[in-house]
Amino acid sequence: MKTVTIGPVEFGGTQINLIAGPCVIEGRDHALKMASAIKQITEKTGISLIYKSSFDKANRTSINAIRGPGLEEGLTILDHVKKQLELPVLTDIHDVSQAQTVAEVVDILQIPAFLCRQTDLLIAAAETGKAVNVKKGQFLAPWDMKYVVEKLTDSGCDDILLTDRGYQFGYNNLVADMRSIPLMQKLGYPVLFDATHSTQLSGGSSSSAGMREMIPTLAKAAVAAGCNGLFMEIHDNVDKAKSDATTQWPLDQLESLLAQCKMIYDVIQ
Repeated sequence: MKTVTIGPVEFGGTQINLIAGPCVIEGRDHALKMASAIKQITEKTGISLIYKSSFDKANRTSINAIRGPGLEEGLTILDHVKKQLELPVLTDIHDVSQAQTVAEVVDILQIPAFLCRQTDLLIAAAETGKAVNVKKGQFLAPWDMKYVVEKLTDSGCDDILLTDRGYQFGYNNLVADMRSIPLMQKLGYPVLFDATHSTQLSGGSSSSAGMREMIPTLAKAAVAAGCNGLFMEIHDNVDKAKSDATTQWPLDQLESLLAQCKMIYDVIQ
């Protein structure tokens, strides 16, 4: 498996890593507060951190849903986080026109699950020269991610992360299949597990519901299955979060969960 190094963070090496932050950017002060708090927790638990948050949630269920601060303001805030806290940062892109601009600020470009087969978007992300994290679509088998990898590598990108976030299971439900982790690792790149979005109960109303209480179970299972990192959305007031409130993990419960995950990871090494 290729090792992907992002600043001080090494995926596919000998440690477990975390990509974490609020679902959507909720202002400069909140972003700095969250990034600082998560950084302190990961340093205490011995886990490396990449901070994530979205400037635009372009695939909301309802047209009335909060989407975020937008490209310009969002990137300015992420740049503050990156420079003030000396953290690598990640955000997602939804359109080819965003790729180069976003790449000027962030360390990793993320391709959302619903867009993981969009050839032009993958090519644009690859051509920036930055690392790319692709969320596996809920509609794709793990072995079908080889075509996503080929689109990236053929376009010049070899710093690739793949993230599993569950499979559509009938209507309005997801199921997490831990076999996906070793199966996607066979493609030659580190595989992360999204422990928060995997608990979504998508659709069925104007916003997605979720089973937040299942996050620890899935996170620990994924680490035991050998994932190379976890992806988690974290908030200091989950019930007031502006996006995905039902599936973000409470900040004040993060340290205990990461400590358990780190213990599991150390045992299986």
